[in-house]
Amino acid sequence: MRRRVRAEDGRHLMVERLGDPRGKPVFLLHGTPGSRLGPAPRGMVLYQRGMQLIAYDRPGYGGSDRLAGRSVGDVVQDVRAIADNLELDRFAVVGRSGGAPHALACAALMPERVTRTAALVALAPRDAPGLDWFEGMTTHNVTEYSYASDHPEAVADRLIPRADEIRRNPVALLDALRQELTDSDRMVVADAGVRSMLLRNYQEALRTSAYGWIDDALAFCSPWGFDPADITGPVLLWHGEQDVFSPVGHSRWLAGRIPNVTVELEPTAAHFAALHALPRVLTWLLAD
Repeated sequence: MRRRVRAEDGRHLMVERLGDPRGKPVFLLHGTPGSRLGPAPRGMVLYQRGMQLIAYDRPGYGGSDRLAGRSVGDVVQDVRAIADNLELDRFAVVGRSGGAPHALACAALMPERVTRTAALVALAPRDAPGLDWFEGMTTHNVTEYSYASDHPEAVADRLIPRADEIRRNPVALLDALRQELTDSDRMVVADAGVRSMLLRNYQEALRTSAYGWIDDALAFCSPWGFDPADITGPVLLWHGEQDVFSPVGHSRWLAGRIPNVTVELEPTAAHFAALHALPRVLTWLLAD
């Protein structure tokens, strides 16, 4: 079920509700770039588990209005507005890749409503003390995040042409990614169903503009608006140790910072293996 929800400041958010509308609720926060059409179990699987997934386009992506200058912590106002609209009091949250820091924000800033949180292939804060943020990261990501950190005014000039190209030919993003994929990730992305889903996801993400992507990059490299150490509820961190897009050192740093944490590191897995880990993670989120 798709609906538009109005945020407190008047912006519109495009929301997708999957699975059993009476099932246990889980917010699913998409990657970067991404949209509500990203990776998710099939509706029948969700019904069998008595679960509903709530996915939405972050501001500037797909059908959601932009929130210029947003921080990672600003996700809370949107998740709260959607939960209120759907009359959901308590819920779990999972984020993958670029959605993972936003999931942690919900855990830190909305503890009265978030039951459990999972962060798959997460980034750590850009100013994380003691962490070499770029260690093990692919050259392309090092370049983009360096611009976001040191020359934020140039990020739009770099990403708008890329988004235009992907909008015309979404295969272009997969082709660019393929050059930097590990063998593990190539096996995941080679699946025809996964490729088809990723293409729909990227095409919808950049359908209206590049500003969701731009604002994500800037938010990751700016103060997040919360400290992961303030999270009191249970958190699961999942990471493939071969990840070159968000290196495993980021989850190791978060694991040393978050008090009530469970860590799963897969030695032979990389970034896109998180798609296969998601069903098991959803089981953990509903364990209570």
